[in-house]
Amino acid sequence: MAYEYVVDRWDQIWFASWQHFSLVVQCLVLAVVIAVGLAALVHRVPALSALANGVSAVGLTLPSFAVIGLLIAPVGFGVLPSVIVVTFFATLPILRNAVVGLSEVDGAVLESARGIGMGPLRTFLQVQLPLAWPIILTGVRVSAQMVMGIAAVTAYALGPGLGGFIFSGLSRLGGANALASVVTGVVGVVLLALVLDLLLVGLGRLTVSRGIHVQN
Repeated sequence: MAYEYVVDRWDQIWFASWQHFSLVVQCLVLAVVIAVGLAALVHRVPALSALANGVSAVGLTLPSFAVIGLLIAPVGFGVLPSVIVVTFFATLPILRNAVVGLSEVDGAVLESARGIGMGPLRTFLQVQLPLAWPIILTGVRVSAQMVMGIAAVTAYALGPGLGGFIFSGLSRLGGANALASVVTGVVGVVLLALVLDLLLVGLGRLTVSRGIHVQN
């Protein structure tokens, strides 16, 4: 029955899967920019680093369903609350790893970079960030797996993606194709999470130098 359900609705499932994947990837990119930017500002100050880690820890305890529900009143339904929620939760693990990664870069390496005439921005972009990138990327992979599921929850606010199949099935459990709808959504989310993780592994191979691989 589930097979027939998928075949009959393949176009809908494929489109919802693409929406889901696109939402997560775009929010991840935005989260990386936000997290790295914040980490660059706070990692040198122990009190601010501790605050950033505390915010990350507390933020991860918030129920995503409650957060998306609270956003409906101020921002309405649709894509906007979905982007806000997914980006928010995606930023938290990346921020924690970015603070750790940037803090662990050897100060002597940074001094050497400055000694050959590199300015602060160039030192950060060409030396510090590449050295911290493996740790940051680990946070990105954790974040990607987490928010792939959270993106499904945004269907409560009529967000895009596979969550619509899950909520639709749960709302009419016992009815025709209800279970098939839920299973389709859940399996689709799991498969997308696996695909994204493989892509991030490939990104790591392309963006982390061999020297850093050996060092770690």
